[in-house]
Amino acid sequence: MKLIQALRVAGFGLGLMGFCAVSHADALAKIKENGTIRVAVAMGVPMFSYANANMEPEGSDVDTAKLLAQDLGVKLDLVQITNAARVPAIQTGKADLTVSSLSITPERAKVVDFTVPYASLQTIVAAPKDVQIKDYADLKGLRLGVTRATVNDADVTKNAKDANIRRFEDDATLVTAGVSGQVQAVSSQWPIVAEINKKQTKNPFETKFVQHEFMLGIAMPKNNPELKAWLDKWILENLKNGKLNDIYKKYHGNELSEKVVNQKG
Repeated sequence: MKLIQALRVAGFGLGLMGFCAVSHADALAKIKENGTIRVAVAMGVPMFSYANANMEPEGSDVDTAKLLAQDLGVKLDLVQITNAARVPAIQTGKADLTVSSLSITPERAKVVDFTVPYASLQTIVAAPKDVQIKDYADLKGLRLGVTRATVNDADVTKNAKDANIRRFEDDATLVTAGVSGQVQAVSSQWPIVAEINKKQTKNPFETKFVQHEFMLGIAMPKNNPELKAWLDKWILENLKNGKLNDIYKKYHGNELSEKVVNQKG
């Protein structure tokens, strides 16, 4: 007891737990003090984050990160990663945030914190017209392509155990697999399927069935209440004023989901 009182007098806060709380609360202040925010974005995801003709990062997630840094009043350090590194980038301190079409799931929420949704995506199973698929059972024996460490990967692993699942490191490689015939079907999102169809128009892929609609959140280290509060407020304000919808529509060609736009703060 005397030691705790001595630490308080010396300015060490309210013991170890108090110190941790102060440390977490300082995350937002630290970013502002540094004048830079490190945002991880997985490259090679059509519409969301990819390299344009000038080999510069582009896409709805890239523009979202730019707007976020601008409104926070700091410089943007875009940390380019793979899909599989989206959560580890936060856990290892490589980035302050991840803005990278990252679905909010209970498993991920155990190791990182999420904002309210800023966008959403539907996961689908797609294949050429002549491939007959109505549900997971019809995937039995088919070469099914997925991007490793995505919600699609987890979903088909659970629900299509008899499929011949082929895992690829990023969406760009999955697109190549679809175009080249390495896989007969893919579990992904429509932007990825559209990219496959751009590269091969002879036997285009079509949606066979919708698996889920996932809410996308900005990920951050656990227990940073001030940072989360600022980000949640920023997202809700920019959904209300239409800026996030404009960014999404620019790249995806359609409006944000009503579930995202109409959420309450």
